[in-house]
Amino acid sequence: MDFTPPLISIDTAIAETTTWPSLIHSVGTIRAARGVNLSTESDGEIISLKATPGQFIEAGTIILELNNREAKAKQARLKATLELKQLLFDRDAQLIKQKSIPKSRYDQSRAHLREAKAELSEINAVLDTKVVVAPFSGTIGIIKVEIGDYVDTDTEVTSLQDLSLLEVDFSLPAKRAPNLEKGQAIILTTDAFSEQVFAAKLRDIDSRIDPSTRNVLLRGELINGKGLLPGMFVRLSIDLDQPRDLVTVPETAVGYSLQGDTIYVIRNENNQSLAEPTIVQVGESRDGYTSILSGLSEGLRVATTGQNKLFQGAAVKYDQDAN
Repeated sequence: MDFTPPLISIDTAIAETTTWPSLIHSVGTIRAARGVNLSTESDGEIISLKATPGQFIEAGTIILELNNREAKAKQARLKATLELKQLLFDRDAQLIKQKSIPKSRYDQSRAHLREAKAELSEINAVLDTKVVVAPFSGTIGIIKVEIGDYVDTDTEVTSLQDLSLLEVDFSLPAKRAPNLEKGQAIILTTDAFSEQVFAAKLRDIDSRIDPSTRNVLLRGELINGKGLLPGMFVRLSIDLDQPRDLVTVPETAVGYSLQGDTIYVIRNENNQSLAEPTIVQVGESRDGYTSILSGLSEGLRVATTGQNKLFQGAAVKYDQDAN
């Protein structure tokens, strides 16, 4: 009787050398190049809201007005005073030419005119604090106040975000700093757009290492950020433009354990295909393939399925035509 154990059926693949770009991975947060939380410059009751959430507004657009009746009345009084001081000064300017009045009176008239102009400028500045104006063009966020509310300078009214130019803030360990250069390509992904890839470029590198985290702060500029919003979490990879040739195998070929990562290499001996476990050093994985940094050479056949049935010297069978 033949007590030879049956051949173990497996799938295999050939270890190949593949050129992979050198990537550094991190996570970051999307931000608008220009984005602010808006609040009032003075206390008061809201009498008018002139914007709605999600609305795009131009720079200089009034978003909110506070009660300014008292300041308006004072402005009208000061305008009238200024007109009078101007008339008196113009008259004294003619009289001084005719030497009909002393120069001290002319100087006093001129000082009173300047004082009136200064007082009017002061009340105009007060009136400016009674409105919230868009400092740049952008999209209004949720408005957190209502007409009739009494607000102070600590009350957040809304946010304004310029979505036309987005950035991504992230950090990397200090040891990566020598590899970084402005202009390096960045690829971003986010759960909100799981099937879409966004492109950016490295624009800013901080001039110091954060002593609390030992990381360097970085900022990238989005090239195609349509749909992204400030505050979104993103995963990103920086291309160092230093491609490397690596031995790669399908991810399923690698078995992971505390004793070491293992790949079963299939060798032909005496017309038999035998499995031989090999300890390898594993690198990163991409698109279903894993890079092998050491322990495996190009061209070797490796098992990709059925490893749980394999052992040292196990006889196997596989499709010879399979890669």
